Amino acid sequence: MEWQPDEQGLQQVLQLLKDSQSPDTATQRAVQEKLEQLNQFPDFNNYLIFVLTSLKSEDEPTRSLSGLILKNNVKAHYQNFPSNVADFIKRECLNNIGDPSPLIRATIGILITTIASKGELRTWPELLPQLCNLLNSEDYNTCEGSFGALQKICEDSSELLDSDALNRPLNIMIPKFLQFFKHCSPKIRSHAIACVNQFIIGRAQALMDNIDTFIESLFALAGDEDCEVRKNVCRALVMLLEVRIDRLIPHMHSIIQYMLQRTQDPDENVALEACEFWLTLAEQPICKEALSGHLVQLIPILVNGMKYSEIDIILLKGDVEEDETVPDSEQDIKPRFHKSRTVTLQHEGGEGEEGEDFDDDEDDDDDTLSDWNLRKCSAAALDVLANVFREELLPHLLPLLKGLLFHPDWVIKESGILVLGAIAEGCMQGMVPYLPELIPHLIQCLCDKKALVRSIACWTLSRYAHWVVSQPPDAHLKPLMTELLKRILDGNKRVQEAACSAFATLEEEACTELVPYLSFILDTLVFAFGKYQHKNLLILYDAIGTLADSVGHHLNQPEYIQKLMPPLIAKWNELKDEDKDLFPLLECLSSVATALQSGFLPYCEPVYQRCVTLVQKTLAQAMMYSQQPDQYEAPDKDFMIVALDLLSGLAEGLGGHVDTLVARSNIMTLLFQCMQDTMPEVRQSSFALLGDLTKACFPHVKPCIAEFMPILGKNLNPEFISVCNNATWAIGEICMQMGVEMQPYIPMVLNQLVEIINRPNTPKTLLENTGTVFNSSHRCSTLLRTG
Repeated sequence: MEWQPDEQGLQQVLQLLKDSQSPDTATQRAVQEKLEQLNQFPDFNNYLIFVLTSLKSEDEPTRSLSGLILKNNVKAHYQNFPSNVADFIKRECLNNIGDPSPLIRATIGILITTIASKGELRTWPELLPQLCNLLNSEDYNTCEGSFGALQKICEDSSELLDSDALNRPLNIMIPKFLQFFKHCSPKIRSHAIACVNQFIIGRAQALMDNIDTFIESLFALAGDEDCEVRKNVCRALVMLLEVRIDRLIPHMHSIIQYMLQRTQDPDENVALEACEFWLTLAEQPICKEALSGHLVQLIPILVNGMKYSEIDIILLKGDVEEDETVPDSEQDIKPRFHKSRTVTLQHEGGEGEEGEDFDDDEDDDDDTLSDWNLRKCSAAALDVLANVFREELLPHLLPLLKGLLFHPDWVIKESGILVLGAIAEGCMQGMVPYLPELIPHLIQCLCDKKALVRSIACWTLSRYAHWVVSQPPDAHLKPLMTELLKRILDGNKRVQEAACSAFATLEEEACTELVPYLSFILDTLVFAFGKYQHKNLLILYDAIGTLADSVGHHLNQPEYIQKLMPPLIAKWNELKDEDKDLFPLLECLSSVATALQSGFLPYCEPVYQRCVTLVQKTLAQAMMYSQQPDQYEAPDKDFMIVALDLLSGLAEGLGGHVDTLVARSNIMTLLFQCMQDTMPEVRQSSFALLGDLTKACFPHVKPCIAEFMPILGKNLNPEFISVCNNATWAIGEICMQMGVEMQPYIPMVLNQLVEIINRPNTPKTLLENTGTVFNSSHRCSTLLRTG
């Protein structure tokens, strides 16, 4: 007999569902406790599915909520459901997939796909055939509900659906989906394309077998009136460009014409999907040939897409000019990830081999919007196309640029400044003749009355920093630096952030050119300490650290130390050991300690001790977690990584002065553990510190060499390039200190080092560090005797 609810139990569940919609925190807490109690009763889940599918008298939000609570239970406890409960839920889902309410249909679809993702696709053999059969239903709701569920299953389980484990159901599903591309309902057409789209990137065989039918069906939908259908057609063509460009090439002219139209679609979601096409095409070898004749149409479209929309300006509070006294909310602050120290021969702390991603650069400009929008995509597309076409782009762009940059409407002027920044990398050579006129105009824009114009001017100027620095300092560097420093103290937080980031870029390019202005720069940065809210304070640390890296020992003057160190140490003392704001501050102090050298001595002891404590605490937490994962949380090892990197900075900056600090601590024991950590970034920073300690105070390292060398040998694995690089560098430093005493340890590393030298595509830094080891070994005559 089919399960039936007890009336009293049903009322209890309904009351709980009503209470859970209350905004009151105490009520919410009581609901959570009650849910945990009810989850002890297996048929509680029967009540939840009953409310979702059968209790039509209840309002839709309550029914949907019941389904979502059930979904969470499935996620957390499905393996403990009695089989009769699981079967009842599955049966009810399939019987009610055609509920008249779109909200309930969608909730049932989510529930079905959650059950399927718990391994049930294998043990629920009737699910896919039944959903596919229901697509043929005359009833629209049943067809749409089934398609909604199938779309979610295709999104969550695309690989499994294309495997032998399920007897390759796609062989039936893909041709079935293609039939529905012609359905009279736009919602069904949209579902059908979205389902097939899930299998393009993975090149599912069933789709490859039907690829021509698929492409023809997409072309037939090109003029569809429904924006969701158009969006899915654009998405499909963008993915096909990546995986089956051979099938698109014969139609490329028509596709480009179509995408030019769609990039101007009145629906921004469609326009965004279409705009992705230009980004993807730019990566294809045929780009130049395919697009050359269309640039005259494409460039104005992309430039037009780079304007802020009205909704963007509202979201960005574009009318708010001064907000520096408004505290940041926690969601404003993106999580930061520490980049471990990589040792080069010059020990600059980074390899500098990766190019910068446009989205990261531009992201600072409008980060309170969704991460990706038409403005950003258009700018990124122009950036990559500038790198493909170089100066050939300028005849199409320069006539537009003049009108934009000097336009009286600030929104249009702002977009022109963004255009100028977007083409900086690709068109630099062609832009050089215009820069003596443009750079002063951009510097003037730093004083614009609109904050969004001031902030984009900061970013664009940073893209031309290399050229600015190549000119006589009084020409552009000095006026730019002066204005950027004013903007660092702007009354608008977005401008502060953009100016700080731009100034850090300028510091990297200018290096010691900034030395004459250090006093002025430090006054500004230190003043900002008292002015900035939480988020921008983290960027300020970066600007100070970059300054230290750029001017090096020139910072080691009593006047500069007196300006800089008190506010940094005040922040250092303010922050607790578990505060993640320590990451950027530790990174900053690492650069400052390296630059100040002996000038850091008065501050080194408490900083050193705290770093050792951070490493020790993290290792202890990791140990407890590995022994009792149920009782302890996994530690955030970034605390340990940044602490190791600051210790490296201290050892490099203080040299022999670090000796007494090392003597009074257990750092060598801790280093032995860190060098064997499972996380590559921890090992990477450990080997950097080992090399620095070897240079600074070798007598403390020497007794540990016998234990350390086998670990170093194990880490000469080029698969982990940065770990391998730092381990090789540390071995080189040890070789130089050990001399002939190195002989017993050479066999532990020799074969791996030879392999690195002979390996194709080994990065230059790693080859240099490996070469240093061979040279040191050779000088000690140990290598010859071994070989």
